[in-house]
Amino acid sequence: MEFSVRTGKVEDCKDIARMIAELTEFEGMSDHLTLTQKDLEQDGFCKKPFFHAIMTEVPESHKSSNGHTKIGYALYYFAYSSSKGRTVHMEDLYVMPEFRGKGIGKALMSKVAQLGMAAGCKQLDFIVKDTNTSAIDFYARTGCFDVTEHHGYHLMRCEGEAMQSLAQP
Repeated sequence: MEFSVRTGKVEDCKDIARMIAELTEFEGMSDHLTLTQKDLEQDGFCKKPFFHAIMTEVPESHKSSNGHTKIGYALYYFAYSSSKGRTVHMEDLYVMPEFRGKGIGKALMSKVAQLGMAAGCKQLDFIVKDTNTSAIDFYARTGCFDVTEHHGYHLMRCEGEAMQSLAQP
């Protein structure tokens, strides 16, 4: 299948927001989604962006059943590991269901890895929901491993009132 991979632009935020909603629905997390198109525009396309985006598009002749040509995305940002140094964190990797199994997800992930390596990163980190077994299998086929299973680390989070309380002097 013909598709292109390119750097995301502010004009893509409407489609990124649409696909984020599709992803959170698939993960059963729709009730947690508060991010808006405006948030994406402000946070990813400012002087010091909090994230970067990569998009996949198909030609108009291959558009989705509901008329979309922007059919996948990856969001990533750079971070730092106290044991490895520079890292790249892939926040999201999403391809619309009707376009899966065509190498698009691999192309997106490969681009994130290329950009990370060009920036001197030593590892690519990401989180996958434990119920998303097809994604876990896909990642394993690319050479990735489960950090929790191998090293015992758990992702912890502090948000909302707990974060506000923690931030008090």
